[in-house]
Amino acid sequence: MEKKKKETETEEVKLKVKKSSAGLGLFADAPIGKGQFVIEYTGELIANAEADRRGGKYLFNINSKWTVDGKGRDNTARYINHSCKPNCEVETKGNRIFICAIKDIPAGEELSYDYGEEYFDELIKPAGCRCAGCRH
Repeated sequence: MEKKKKETETEEVKLKVKKSSAGLGLFADAPIGKGQFVIEYTGELIANAEADRRGGKYLFNINSKWTVDGKGRDNTARYINHSCKPNCEVETKGNRIFICAIKDIPAGEELSYDYGEEYFDELIKPAGCRCAGCRH
């Protein structure tokens, strides 16, 4: 069981990696409240030109200069899958990426956020979206 804690948060969020409709996913192991910090997306900070050279599906573009390469298995947030109707959203602060709940999430529910139009069009749409209830 994975526990993540933001410096400014007092409440730990309990998470678990399990099988999901899209392969592996990250699930709430206990209820998560709306607005609560869930986990930070971590990895190597690289220039966008280097990200373009490397390629890969765990590249998280922060701005016009920087990308986080979250391919390392210690980046538990990499297991959060895309959803067209997500229960989380991304907040970037400087070069850091935080995932927060946008609604109450019961224990056992898979965490998700919208990966964005470019990622969706290039990597998800060609194979078909596998998020719960999606018909893309």
